[in-house]
Amino acid sequence: MPTATNYEKERSEVAALLGSGIFNRAPSLAQLLTYICERYFEGEANQIKEYNIAVEALGRPAEFDQKRDSIVRVEAHRLRKRLKDYYETTGASHSLQIQIPSGQYAPRFIPQEPPTALLAPSPPPQIEAFDRHLETIERPRFEYSPAIIGPRRSKAALFVGGALLIGLVGLSLAQSFRLGRSAGLGAATVPTYLVAATGGETVRIAAGSSKGYTDRFGHTWQADNFFQGGNVSSTPEHPIWGTRDPGMYQNRREGVFSYKIPLKPGSHELRLHFAEVMFGETNIAGGGETSRLFTVRANGQPILDGVDIVADAGPSTAHVRVFKDVSPASDGYLHLQFDPVINIPFVNAIEITPGIPGRLRPIRSVSRDHAYTDKKGQLWEPDRFFSGGQLVLRPISVADTSDPEIYRGERFGNLTYGIPVAKGRYSVILHFAETWFGPDKPQGGGSGSRLFDILCNGVALARSFDIYKEAGGGDRAIEKAFHGLEPSAQGKLVISFAPVRNYACINALEVLDESGNQGSW
Repeated sequence: MPTATNYEKERSEVAALLGSGIFNRAPSLAQLLTYICERYFEGEANQIKEYNIAVEALGRPAEFDQKRDSIVRVEAHRLRKRLKDYYETTGASHSLQIQIPSGQYAPRFIPQEPPTALLAPSPPPQIEAFDRHLETIERPRFEYSPAIIGPRRSKAALFVGGALLIGLVGLSLAQSFRLGRSAGLGAATVPTYLVAATGGETVRIAAGSSKGYTDRFGHTWQADNFFQGGNVSSTPEHPIWGTRDPGMYQNRREGVFSYKIPLKPGSHELRLHFAEVMFGETNIAGGGETSRLFTVRANGQPILDGVDIVADAGPSTAHVRVFKDVSPASDGYLHLQFDPVINIPFVNAIEITPGIPGRLRPIRSVSRDHAYTDKKGQLWEPDRFFSGGQLVLRPISVADTSDPEIYRGERFGNLTYGIPVAKGRYSVILHFAETWFGPDKPQGGGSGSRLFDILCNGVALARSFDIYKEAGGGDRAIEKAFHGLEPSAQGKLVISFAPVRNYACINALEVLDESGNQGSW
């Protein structure tokens, strides 16, 4: 336990962190840091548990289930990264630094020696050999995570940590090679830049695939192309959740690799598709959060820093990250670089579409299996990004709308939509029509027959919403708009429809970017 003198120094360091401005846009991280440090100062470090943090610091209800809600692990990972960045820059000269060891939540206050007293240890032979291997494929040297290899470890610990890391990377590479060969994809490394980009302004690449892919919406994804380095991996029988196109996530490129994609000048939208099929409780390597972390750079600029797919989406689950205002570099190419932090990076698919400067293109979808073009010429995609519920078509003409076909289809049940978007602020417009309950319907009812809550990223937007009441009767269209919504740290607008009385339902939704040019990804 710390002495009274240390308490004073440690409290001063916490105050310095909170006053530094690094949490100005992340109040939840400031709240988390304050909570765990206060419990530490009160002599209750052994009570800093995931459940306690969720309920007492992050406002989760008493029935919080840590197996279903990863909020604490996600926020702790973000806090560790924020502390690391701070102490590598502004706080580098501090004589005391706060650390939160991986897998734990209690803070540690680590005294720092003067910079002149720090000597970087020589890497063990295994690490030097691995570095030389990376140099042969003309990639930057592996930057080992301080969580695994730190300057204050003993030589023995350094050797064990290095060997463990090399073993993990080697296991993953070996598995990739075996899977790639078993799928008939040839050698582990394939020549780069095979052909020029084709297919107009949109570029869709099925990473790790030798044949390409046609998704259920009719989009053609070309075979893996424009890459340098890395290996192909295929798991054709592996189930993928959260997508109508699991086949697109059963091939991938992994290792140390980059893409150099020819791109027309102008603003584009970039979507990177991932599904973690190696790490996680249900996967072959086990583990979970922090098992794989990597960084993605576009034209040298980090757009994903220490991304953890298990933490963001869960194992074996499709995950999409979206970026707007993406343009080619001065040489006419978009350069994507995937660098390891802990274990090797991967990507399942890359999608680049024409964009609007400063804004994400509107997202529109109808609760139907097929796309629909409305009377204004706007395309509505088939229902996607949903979890729960089922589709039904209603043979009923809906009033109070110039386009009743938008309300022909319906998804009902206990529903959640996880819509991937870029950083910014958005309007969400939800389209409803009550075509099931009403005094003129066989099932009867009316106002009060269907009630449900609407939430975005866990925050209530409407409670006990009643379509029949709000629309002024049945078979009438109504739109419900919400403004100024921001995506989660995982890059999603998570719109939930939780039943209160009978099932929730929705006919269509729109997502419109309200933000101006943010100047960065």
